[in-house]
Amino acid sequence: MEMSSKLLENAVAEISQLPGIGKRTALRLALHLLKQPTEHTQHLAEALKKMREEIKFCKQCHNISDTDVCELCANPLRDKTLICVVEDVRDVMAIENTGLFRGLYHVLGGKISPIDGIGPSQLTINALVEKVKQGAIKELIFALSSTMEGDTTNFYIYKQIKDCNIITSTIARGIAVGDELEFADEVTLGRSIIQRVPFENSLKSS
Repeated sequence: MEMSSKLLENAVAEISQLPGIGKRTALRLALHLLKQPTEHTQHLAEALKKMREEIKFCKQCHNISDTDVCELCANPLRDKTLICVVEDVRDVMAIENTGLFRGLYHVLGGKISPIDGIGPSQLTINALVEKVKQGAIKELIFALSSTMEGDTTNFYIYKQIKDCNIITSTIARGIAVGDELEFADEVTLGRSIIQRVPFENSLKSS
């Protein structure tokens, strides 16, 4: 794609690295920014720079946060004995949008995937296991996507904590096999959390 400006070309190249953004969309966005007042672009650049430099990951659940402990973990009204295990921060947002879950979360940061070179040590599984062994958690809800990688991750964690005195459950299969949580509608996702089943049952049916 030939451009008359190297500055524009560089901006398009950077924007096109964002997921789901091709060269043409990147060009359209860059040209849109050029039409806006200078302060609008400056505000955008400052917001992105500030986010990148100052955002934290919660020391307790590994969700993104502005502080060392996120608002969810710091909320005294949340049930700290109930932990929902998710792959990504987007899953936290999806479940929170249902308004039906009042426990806390643990963000793994991905799923076990040997093909992609992702093993348990690359995720926050050890921190989760240690949290369970401390004895304050009564139930662990597995809310990973229904894929081979998701099921493998669930089973790996289950094996690590099966001797602990804790209930393990998984979201009901209202979420289609292979679907990602972030794309599920709020009603279906909410029902899947409420109608969760013992994790052992999912092992028998697989």
